[in-house]
Amino acid sequence: MSARSFPAAADVVVVGSGPTGAAYARVLSEQAPGVTIAMFEVGPTVSDPPGAHVKNIADPAERARAQAASEGPGERGEKVANPGAAKAGVRGARPGTFLLEEGYAFDGEDGMPVAAMSSNVGGMAAHWTGACPRPNGTERIDFLQDLDELLDEGERLLGVRTDAFDAAPFGAIVRERLAAAVDEGRMDATRVQRMPLAAHRRDDGRLVWSGSDVVLGDVTRENPGFRLFDEALVTSVVLRDGRAAGVIVRDVRSGVTHEVAARFVVVAADALRTPQLLWASGVRPPALGRYLNDQAQVVFAARLRDMPPLGADAPATGLAEYSGVSWVPFTDDVPFHGQIMQLDASPIPLAEDDPVVPGSIVGLGLFCAKDVQADDRVVFDDAHVDGYGMPAPRIHYTLTARDHEVIERARQEIVRLGAAVGDPLDSRPFTLPLGSSLHYQGSTRMGLVDDGTSVCDTHSEVWGVPGLVVAGNGVIPTATACNPTLTSVALAVRGARRIAAELVRDGAEAAASLV
Repeated sequence: MSARSFPAAADVVVVGSGPTGAAYARVLSEQAPGVTIAMFEVGPTVSDPPGAHVKNIADPAERARAQAASEGPGERGEKVANPGAAKAGVRGARPGTFLLEEGYAFDGEDGMPVAAMSSNVGGMAAHWTGACPRPNGTERIDFLQDLDELLDEGERLLGVRTDAFDAAPFGAIVRERLAAAVDEGRMDATRVQRMPLAAHRRDDGRLVWSGSDVVLGDVTRENPGFRLFDEALVTSVVLRDGRAAGVIVRDVRSGVTHEVAARFVVVAADALRTPQLLWASGVRPPALGRYLNDQAQVVFAARLRDMPPLGADAPATGLAEYSGVSWVPFTDDVPFHGQIMQLDASPIPLAEDDPVVPGSIVGLGLFCAKDVQADDRVVFDDAHVDGYGMPAPRIHYTLTARDHEVIERARQEIVRLGAAVGDPLDSRPFTLPLGSSLHYQGSTRMGLVDDGTSVCDTHSEVWGVPGLVVAGNGVIPTATACNPTLTSVALAVRGARRIAAELVRDGAEAAASLV
């Protein structure tokens, strides 16, 4: 196979095509016209347009092929879409993702048995649920005074709305019942409400889920300075005089290696593979990979009771068309975040053998904020490599006494919420294996000062390595229970604006010197 033509240089190299990498490309395209951007993604293009959500693929067989193509190198094991299999002891990944082959748990530790990743253009945003709640209380990054404006911009880029399921006939009833059980004593922002979703309705009523294609937008796709290369593995960041100067990238199709020079390198892989690339490049600040945190997840199901008869105009097809998606926000006093949705729309149905009558059963999920500790970490060494030949992620992870207390509280609360909305299908909730949330954070965390407890500054630039920027959920420094994508895109906006301003300023100075 002949080698593709990769650029010799770009102003900005972006490693990874998920929503945060796409946010860098979008903001740069909007704010720094003329800047050249090369984006490299190790996985293939699985959707049209590139980066689109696979749920938008109407043909089930085509959708399944897109999911399979996202499942990384090596053997593709059994796909598990529900905790019924997990209860039976099956260690499996959901469609579109793949697990660590080893190093996911060590003796005496809890580990993350089902820590999973995706390799495809669009990253995990080609497979996610689209939930984009705002952080509350201690979930918020209190040292960023502009956080709310950044979240606004994140919502714009992701296409976040709350009206995607307004036509769902049972949605308001579910929220009313939840509110009666939850809202007393809460402020407006933390009361039961519609889940903000990166999704919208077409004119014909069909639901369209946002992926990285929405974040990129037409302005990026039409930018002559932007190029996206799929099946291209970045193996190291090039450093010169202590500064990021480019990347080494291997064409996965041909095996040919290239060096691409750059003024800025943005590593937006994921919370496991971003620290992997930094470690492989010899960039190893003390906090790299540390403070890793996941969200323990408890699930439950209830059959809605005393529901009114559906009208003639009620939806007859489509997932989540009956009860929509409702949100119970995190609070510091109640440290978990809840999602309630029609069970046949949930990525984690509760039981394979339960005959689901459309609209009658809702799944409840509570995500718990982790007790963050430095020893929860992803590590790398020279002796273990992954399917790409990169240093393999190996996870050390332990639940604290506080974590166990919060999980037990969540188990009790989810039973109470299930009884509030309907008749529980089982008296016992199920705690999913650690790693199930896919919301890994903290491994390249942001900080105010370079004191060994963070990897990057408030513009996401790695301490002591000018020009090297990190992006993704790993940058979030707080323990969150809510879905992290909106927050990580907001942080990407902040970093991208700083790069754009610097490139525009340098361009203006260069032009002035020629006058």
